[in-house]
Amino acid sequence: MFKTIKEDINIVFERDPAARSTLEVILCYPGLHAVWMHRIAHFLWKKNLKTLARFISHI
Repeated sequence: MFKTIKEDINIVFERDPAARSTLEVILCYPGLHAVWMHRIAHFLWKKNLKTLARFISHI
């Protein structure tokens, strides 16, 4: 899990020259937040926590 998060952050640094720090990427990149929320919702959906997954998908 943490490996994937680190890879996501590194991809942002590779593709966005305006990214200055890891904290900035974690806090200020809504596209990254969307990917992370989707992964969480998908995990919950597969665990048959469908209502919680749908709720997470709306955040």
